[in-house]
Amino acid sequence: MNLIKINKYKGYLKVWAEPISLLIFLFLFGAFGYRITEGWDWGDCLWMVLITITTIGFGEVEVLSSAGRVITFLIIGGGLFVVQLTLQRFIQLSELGYFIKLEQLRLRRLIRRMKNHVIICGYGRTGKEIADQLINEKISTIIIESDSSRKIEAEEKGFNVLLADATMDETLLLAGVKNCRSLVVTLPSDAANLYVVLSAKALNNTCRLIARAANEEAANKLKLAGADAVVSPYVAAGRTMAASALRPIAVDFIDLLAGSDCEIEEFKLTDNVDKIEIFNSQNENIYNFSKSGEALLLATKVSGQLMGNPKDKVSISPGMILIFLGSQEQLNKIRVDLKDVLVNLNK
Repeated sequence: MNLIKINKYKGYLKVWAEPISLLIFLFLFGAFGYRITEGWDWGDCLWMVLITITTIGFGEVEVLSSAGRVITFLIIGGGLFVVQLTLQRFIQLSELGYFIKLEQLRLRRLIRRMKNHVIICGYGRTGKEIADQLINEKISTIIIESDSSRKIEAEEKGFNVLLADATMDETLLLAGVKNCRSLVVTLPSDAANLYVVLSAKALNNTCRLIARAANEEAANKLKLAGADAVVSPYVAAGRTMAASALRPIAVDFIDLLAGSDCEIEEFKLTDNVDKIEIFNSQNENIYNFSKSGEALLLATKVSGQLMGNPKDKVSISPGMILIFLGSQEQLNKIRVDLKDVLVNLNK
């Protein structure tokens, strides 16, 4: 595989071998010619070739002899030929999409080094809002978009964008689905969203999947397909407006969190009973979350049942979800303390 990549890089560089080789030959020929005809040192010879080829025209290093002027004439002619060849090569490669392929190669190398990032499928109205929130939080983000105009719009905002079909397994793998923390699907078609969720679940069953749904029926199907969260823009907007009318302080609190160092994050525990029993036995069956410097435990969720404001000392069980409020440093400490029983440390 590495040999294939090396050959690919060589192929991209090989197209410039001829112009570069001719330019080097022209420099050596000119310098050698001045050395013989004028007797200058190599520094003056190379400098004379440079100002001749680039037409800067600082003037001759010393007064040229007739033979030296012949050398200068040949350098000027050779320089024009090399420049013309380079321009033709540049135009030809542009028409063949060479520079687009170079950019894609750069992006692929960047993605291979990324971990714990978020993938957004679709840069429509919903995708734009999500991407803006993520960039404000300084979260590494990859956008998959099939519309070239939207791709350009996203790149103008500084996002890394793959111009590809998000429903293809190859595209998801290229976006780093196996190393991402979450994948958000905001395609306009519920069928396409369902297809992406199924593909992503098969490629990485620990990745958190969030999908957009237009109606309740689509939401149910997406949940059955493996989506961890399904959001309907119309339902979400209605609930937010109702909450603003009934519980404005709670809504203001969530907005306040978005601009602070604190975050609300959930940690899912493993379904492995043996690991849970070992952890409980090491902590005398009850784990104390009120230790100094740790995040605040807001709620626990077991079998779909949410219990708010739990006690500081909790007996954890398989599949339990713990919801914390705290700074990134405090949340990282929770990850370290629970690393033996967490499903995925990247979440």
